[in-house]
Amino acid sequence: MENLKGKTAFITGGASGIGLGIAKACAKEGMNIVIADLRQNAIDEALPQIDAPKLGIKLDTSNRENYKKAADEAVAKFGKIHVLVNNAGIACAAGPLWAVSPDDTDFGLRVNIVGILNGIQEIVPRMLAHGEGGYIVSTASKAGLIPVPGCGMYNLTKQAVVAITETLMSDLPEGYGAGVLCPGPFTTNLGRSDAEIDAELRGKTAPAFTPPPPPEPGKDAPPPPPPPAMDVDITRIMRNPDEAGERVVRGIKRGDLYILTHAEFKPGFEQRANAILRAFPADEPYDGFVKMFGMLVNNPIFDQQTQVPAYYK
Repeated sequence: MENLKGKTAFITGGASGIGLGIAKACAKEGMNIVIADLRQNAIDEALPQIDAPKLGIKLDTSNRENYKKAADEAVAKFGKIHVLVNNAGIACAAGPLWAVSPDDTDFGLRVNIVGILNGIQEIVPRMLAHGEGGYIVSTASKAGLIPVPGCGMYNLTKQAVVAITETLMSDLPEGYGAGVLCPGPFTTNLGRSDAEIDAELRGKTAPAFTPPPPPEPGKDAPPPPPPPAMDVDITRIMRNPDEAGERVVRGIKRGDLYILTHAEFKPGFEQRANAILRAFPADEPYDGFVKMFGMLVNNPIFDQQTQVPAYYK
């Protein structure tokens, strides 16, 4: 999808963080923007930052009926949806899988997996019906490629998002594509949004987020703590969400299956891939198996991914 002007992007979790960064980047391309988010206050804050035709919709992505109404509202406003960004998600309860409560397990699956499937099942048929092409981007994580110890629920839901995207790409017709965003660290408000989602969907009390008190009259505010004594550019580590948006738009235009942000994770993924390769038995492959089950032994979607150029010059 090289030309995005005049097309419509439906972005879940689009009112803050990476979702808002994606919305801004799509707006720069001349797209119509639908910000779908569970938090009405965040939608109200985000919409003025979008310089494009726009629509804000309060949406619980895990609720199928609400998703259908949201998709209908977006189509009524803009006619068609061309890009779906499944960005809404939560951090999930930490700890080993055996220690996560059934309630936290169900909640993580509901938001991080069911919410994405609802988007695909509600919006992709509408994309296919208009026949103008389309792209589906789903946000996973670096943890979707390299699991993080002590983050079992998060790892499994984000690896599921990678598998969902690969499967989707395998089944889409020509003119349509799918990509999975696997970001590293970005400066987002995931902790705050998670608390607000918990409060909305599970009735938990969200902690109050208040700014620090102003200094007393006649006194200066205390200086911020000094940065760690390391020779690093922190902006190259904790990236700005607007950068994520630019990378996603580039990925849509290029037709990338994988949209990655931090090259520093490449050795770790190579380590994982090499471990899997070493686990295959050293037997010679049997030609008869390949003849009978060719569709099981390879998938052409992987050959379509080309080398992504550097972002930083």
